[in-house]
Amino acid sequence: MELLVQTVLSFPLIILVGLLCLVATYWLLVAVGLAPVEFFEHDSLRDDHLASTMVSLGFRGVPASIALTALLLYGTLIGFALEWLVLRHLSLGIWRAPLGLVILWAVLAIAAPLSMATCQALKHRCHQSRNTSTRALLGETVIVQEAPDESGLCRATLEDDSDFIVTLHGKRRDCCMPSERRVLVKYLADEDTYRSVPQQEYLDAHTRLRKMGLLRKHHGGHTAH
Repeated sequence: MELLVQTVLSFPLIILVGLLCLVATYWLLVAVGLAPVEFFEHDSLRDDHLASTMVSLGFRGVPASIALTALLLYGTLIGFALEWLVLRHLSLGIWRAPLGLVILWAVLAIAAPLSMATCQALKHRCHQSRNTSTRALLGETVIVQEAPDESGLCRATLEDDSDFIVTLHGKRRDCCMPSERRVLVKYLADEDTYRSVPQQEYLDAHTRLRKMGLLRKHHGGHTAH
């Protein structure tokens, strides 16, 4: 038992365990109705926040809280196995801290695809509950089923769940076309409808933003020199 406690309190495993404890506390608050499942979600993907970051990483269609829980759970299990089987047998000394940071990054990188697969499996179940399928749908691709009416409203289905129907509210200059693939980018809570953009336009914008981020880092590096 003492060895188990020492392993859990070792660096960097203690960071993952601590974050997992915070997530467990959050789910207790959800269970008693003091916190919503879509706690991290916003009405739009435009601003930088945790939910939009998770969407950009590939965690779409489920609340960020679920994706984060899966990521931390897998990361903690992998980190524990690595610490128990390898690291505790090594005399790392002062190298424990820098190596621990590298291991922390590697553990989360390994846990990411496992978490994505789990979230993909949970998508359909999340779609069955309105508590987990409003703002969490931002970033999802839909297929337009009909031409918009006079008020700009039309129905669309999720690309990977044709039974789930959403209502799009388009602008006059951005008219939806039947069978067109579009990406949900904003939730209009008062109407329970979504703003959307053509899929290719969304992908192009995402690519530009990534390039801009790389350029800023590159420019920052030259400035430092």
